[in-house]
This record gives sequence, structure tokens and C-alpha cells, in this order.
Amino acid sequence: MTGRDILMRTYLALTTAAATLLAAGATAYAVTPAHPGPAAKPLAGLRVLISNDDSMQAAKASNSDGLGLYELRRAMCAAGADVVVMAPWQVQSGKGTAVTNGGVVTAQRRTALPAGYEDDCSAAPSQGAVFGVCLAAGPCGKDTPSATPADTVKLALRGGLRAKVGWKEAPDLVLTGINSGPNVSASVNDSGTVGAAVAAVDQGVPALAFSSSGDESNTFFPRENYRAHAEFGARLVAGLRARSLLTPEFALKVDYPDVSTGQRARPAVWTRVGDGAVVYHAFEQRGTSDSFDIALGLCPFDGTGEGECAEGRKDADSTWLLDKGHVTVAPITWDRTYGTPVEARRTLKRIEQYVEHDAPRP
Repeated sequence: MTGRDILMRTYLALTTAAATLLAAGATAYAVTPAHPGPAAKPLAGLRVLISNDDSMQAAKASNSDGLGLYELRRAMCAAGADVVVMAPWQVQSGKGTAVTNGGVVTAQRRTALPAGYEDDCSAAPSQGAVFGVCLAAGPCGKDTPSATPADTVKLALRGGLRAKVGWKEAPDLVLTGINSGPNVSASVNDSGTVGAAVAAVDQGVPALAFSSSGDESNTFFPRENYRAHAEFGARLVAGLRARSLLTPEFALKVDYPDVSTGQRARPAVWTRVGDGAVVYHAFEQRGTSDSFDIALGLCPFDGTGEGECAEGRKDADSTWLLDKGHVTVAPITWDRTYGTPVEARRTLKRIEQYVEHDAPRP
């Protein structure tokens, strides 16, 4: 499929939606190519939208509600990118590609950023503006319901960026994350981080989804992991950009191991999404009532899992990430039609070769 085919598919798919949005004062975007910048700032001139599923709050002691987003924003601005954040107002983990089909959304700018991140993007044209998106017709409050991850990307690309920061064309790239915890194996289908990236490529914009491992307890997500991943991610994006490999044909899922105890991540590996589970939903009936408690079950990481925990793929993302400590990269597509021929096969192969042989060292 050529670039023109991608744009035509996107145009046809969005014609009706765009007409509705224009009537409401919003604007559909066209995609423009990135322009190379100076060597000292490898992402200079690149306009980047960042979203996630952990929210833009970054207030919890566990670092599970958006701290990774600010580390990614920091690294991208340091590399010269012009960054805007449009992310869920509240934590939306596990929302997948869910969207909100009616009502009103508000994109509220955050004026007081988390301590230590205030000036990261002060030199960028958009100054790293951060917006939280809630489901309300007025200001977003402490308990206001949140838009989903896919909502935030769709809003941004269908008028939100034009209205809030004056971007008249689509961003050159959408980045989602950095998620608190890996998104591998069966959890990929539930991931709002991946779902937001899928929403981007579905509209013809290149996207990468970043997720970082937590510590050994799986309840705390060290800043060290986010920072290492963000800095690696900026260099990965720079390499893809330099090779003209930022493509809207599919998204890339990039997971990073735990490095919080001082060990280094091992080199990037090209993987597939595993066919076993790492985390699964468990349901416990309350006595003989009609009610069930929902909990998350955790599969063993040592390859001894059975049933839905059993992993059958040697190149599974979970195996290379959790068992062997590598950075893992896997291509993700919006097309759920089983047996669909692989489009952009040459681009896919070039990215695989880049990841395996030329990607930056962690």
C-alpha cells in the first residue's frame, strides 16, 4: 500500500466524521512529512503528540499515574521535538481502543506541572503544553470522569491540536506512554497505551507505544526505568526518522525491562506479541450472590505457566523482556482481519533490520 493509498483510505473513512466535526468548529487534518533538523538536535522540527492511559496527573507515590509521560516529554524536547501532551484526565488503564460515543469532552491545560518538569520544553514552540481530557462540559475537577486514551488521540487529530495550540496540520508522530508496567502477550489487547497508538495509525499518523517494567513487587514503577526508556526512545525515534522509517502503516510497541537495581537493559530485539498471558482477569464470586470481585492474576515469569499462562512462541515479547531482560519491539496493526496480506512489507523488513542491527544500545 502506497502513502497515497493510506491517505485515501483515511480520507474516505473520515469523510462523514470530518463533516460533523467541521460543523461543530473542529478540523480534520492531513499528514505532512517530518523535516530533518540539525545533528545536535536530531528531532528538531518534528511535531509530536504524546498521550497515554495512565493520565497526566503524576501524583501517586507508586508513579503509576503518568510520571512516565513526563519523562517521555522531557526526552523528546531535549532532542529538539515540538511536543504537545493530550492525555486522559484520570487513569484509564486497560481501556484498549474504547471510545466515548456521546456527550462533551473538555481539554483542560495543566498550568502547574509536576516538580522538576516545569522547564523541560520551555524552548519548544508549543512549550510542551499539557492537556488533560475529561468528560465534562466545564472545568475538569478531582472526580470528573475521564476520556479514554483513544478519545484523546482522536480529539487531538480531529481539531483539538488546532484549537488549543494552533497546529494546522497533523503531528508528524504520536507517542503513547510511558506506561506503568509492560504491555506484552494477551495484555496488549487490553492496553490503552497500545489502543491510543492504534487510533493514531488508523488515521494515517505514525505512532509508537512505550511501556516500562516495574520493580520486583510489580506495584512500584521507578523513575529510573522511565528515564532510561525515554532516553532510549528518543534515540530510537531519531534513528527511525533519519532512515525515513516513521510509517503510518503500523505502530511499534516498545517495552523496557526493569533497570532500577543498576543492571543495564539488554539490546533491542524484534519480537511478536506472545500468545500466553502474563496478567489475567480473575473473578471471585461473593458467596452464593450474583456478585463477583474482579482481581488481576499474575502468571509465573519462569516459563512454567500452564493453561492461559503458557507461552508457545519462542519470539514472544514477554519471554525476551521478562525472562531475558531485553528491550522488545513488535509491530502492531489496526487491521483485525485474519489472513490480511502484510502491507508495506519492505518497510517492515527495514525496521526489523534496524532494530536488530542498528538500534541504539540501551
